[in-house]
Amino acid sequence: MKKYFILLVTLSLFSCESSQNGFTVNDIECEINKDSSLADLHTLSNYQSVYTSHVHLDISVDFGGKLISGSVRHDLSNPCKKDQFILDTKNLTIKNVFLDNGEKASFSYGDFDELLGTPLVIDIQSNTKSVTVEYATTEKTEALDWLMPEQTNGKVSPFMYTQGQSIFTRSWIPIQDTPGLRITYSANVHVPSGMLAVMSASNPVEKDESNSYEFNMPQPIPCYLIALAVGDLAFAPIDHRTGVYAEKTMLEDCAYELEDMGKMVTEAEKLYGDYQWERYDVIVLPPSFPFGGMENPRLTFATPTIIAGDKSLTTLIAHELAHSWSGNLVTNATWDDFWLNEGFTVYFERRIMEAMYGSDYVQMLALLGYQSLQRDLADLTPDLQSLKLRLKGLHPDEGMSEIAYEKGYFFLRLIEESVGRDKFDVFLKDYFTNHKFQTIVTEYFIDYLNENLLIPNAVSLNIEQWIYQSGLPSNCPFVTSSRFNAVDSILVEFYKNSDVSTINSANWSTHEWRHFIGELYPQTTSEQMRIIDQEFKLTQSGNSEILAVWFQQSIRFNYRGIDQALEKFLIRVGRRKFLEPLYKALAATPEGKQRAKEIYKKARGNYHYVSFNTIDQILN
Repeated sequence: MKKYFILLVTLSLFSCESSQNGFTVNDIECEINKDSSLADLHTLSNYQSVYTSHVHLDISVDFGGKLISGSVRHDLSNPCKKDQFILDTKNLTIKNVFLDNGEKASFSYGDFDELLGTPLVIDIQSNTKSVTVEYATTEKTEALDWLMPEQTNGKVSPFMYTQGQSIFTRSWIPIQDTPGLRITYSANVHVPSGMLAVMSASNPVEKDESNSYEFNMPQPIPCYLIALAVGDLAFAPIDHRTGVYAEKTMLEDCAYELEDMGKMVTEAEKLYGDYQWERYDVIVLPPSFPFGGMENPRLTFATPTIIAGDKSLTTLIAHELAHSWSGNLVTNATWDDFWLNEGFTVYFERRIMEAMYGSDYVQMLALLGYQSLQRDLADLTPDLQSLKLRLKGLHPDEGMSEIAYEKGYFFLRLIEESVGRDKFDVFLKDYFTNHKFQTIVTEYFIDYLNENLLIPNAVSLNIEQWIYQSGLPSNCPFVTSSRFNAVDSILVEFYKNSDVSTINSANWSTHEWRHFIGELYPQTTSEQMRIIDQEFKLTQSGNSEILAVWFQQSIRFNYRGIDQALEKFLIRVGRRKFLEPLYKALAATPEGKQRAKEIYKKARGNYHYVSFNTIDQILN
């Protein structure tokens, strides 16, 4: 096993006197600093020398001022006896800094970096055990989304939530903001009357009249998974260890939609070992949430666009649940290694869905993923097409493409098909067990894969091409779907005479509809789109996945029957996965771009920073 890996796992698990495989933290720091490729280039902190082991927050949430203020205490490990402790910050107000003896600490700021923020440099002593920073967020804080009552489902109370991934935690907590460091945390959170606070930690299930809540996360996590939401929330249990938080006005619908969560956890455990986080709950957020889901441990943050009324979009929950092993339990040590989180999670998600709904169902998911991957390969520059990314000077979000998710999935599927599923399952279960609560880099995983699976089974794969080169290697697994083949036959018949009677969609799933719409022929006319819409009322669909692809194709084929519904959708929904392709499709023509800008003026205030930052670039 390569020595460079050990620092990444010991930082959060061992004191400076501890060692693993014979190496102390002191030994390993000297080794890792020789190879900058192992360091996280998206932090300005000195986490490799002096690092946080535990964080305690004591904060108040002010909806009137739209800010969070209070303090954060960092419990320190200082194996190298450094005299400075450096934290990441971005657009924060730092009021005071105190050492563990109550003495005010001297601090200064490093140079501001547009991408990474401002390092907070705190003078410490070699025996300093903790540092407390008093601070407040500002109107420029990127992680926080403050919603007015009219932007929520209930329309009565405001709402606030955080989004830490990838490098946004530094904008609401002064912290060593790197996935290469795991910490435990606790918190006291004070909120306005009538509101419930929940975090990625142990959570209350009902409101406290004191308006103050205590939280604890005893398992070490990377700080991008520290998450907070505050609103007029209620809780509904699913089973003994799963449940749903949502606004009261939508709680019943959410609980119905997600009633299979407990079964998903059970199926996941059958595959790759015990669930390590005690509870698995989901909070369904307001529509501005920029992602489908965020795998915050114990409490997945989810978009309301998955609430379709027929449980057809719960693949997303399987994905976020799978992150409880891949991503949360074993984490990419740098954002260049992002595929280690997402490729494994897509593979695991599809194994869960196969256990619950069968292989035909999963083949549809895999083929949709392959099609999406092909679109990204056509759009992305070659330097963003390798699994091991090179994101120096770029925001980590630039790497959040289908390369990490789907190319990563197909690489793992290739390994499964090469060694056999039974052997691959044993390998993956051991991988999660042996590396739980650790962070790793791609190079270590490849060594581990070779030593524990490929070499013992005399299997040779073109790993270097998959990991470090652009494009998709020729040995990518072939995916086919009999259900999609049937849809393709129906498309052929439809284009013979534009007769909708040939479209027998009575038993179609969401995925078959997505395939049908996505594979409409390039010569499709706006009149043919009108005929399809008139028969199947796609513009009025309550399924966001169907709506998104229908709108995109309607823009492409100049079908204007969607105009009002499209504007309503773009104003209401903040999920970047839907917004980005729709705004890109509109912006492809001068007329469309003007329409997009007019809609965006009305919609931008409803989007989280993650989304409007992307759309700003598309339209400007």
